[in-house]
Amino acid sequence: MTKLDGNGLWESSRMMLPEHKETIIRRQLEEGRKDKPVLDPQEMELIEQALAESFHMHRKIKVRLFDEYEDMELIGTVSVIHTYRREIKLATGVSEWEWIKIDDITSASVY
Repeated sequence: MTKLDGNGLWESSRMMLPEHKETIIRRQLEEGRKDKPVLDPQEMELIEQALAESFHMHRKIKVRLFDEYEDMELIGTVSVIHTYRREIKLATGVSEWEWIKIDDITSASVY
């Protein structure tokens, strides 16, 4: 068996440069990464209506948030809307809340 069989030099070498290790790890992370979906204006309008209804009527809402690797869902009540900062404060429990950027929301529905 020669060095060029299989993984070549990597298999016979016991040492790896830190730069190469970082590159390998970065590539593995980027493989699972996904692009942020582009929402049409109608979908954004529906999300904003659901947020406003939760805020004004104190109703629970389920929001789906974009993440590069795995989307996240939160359930709570909108307690603050900052229109100029484009973010909301979602009360998820007693004395528990999350600040969420409106642009990170991919869907929202009122319970």
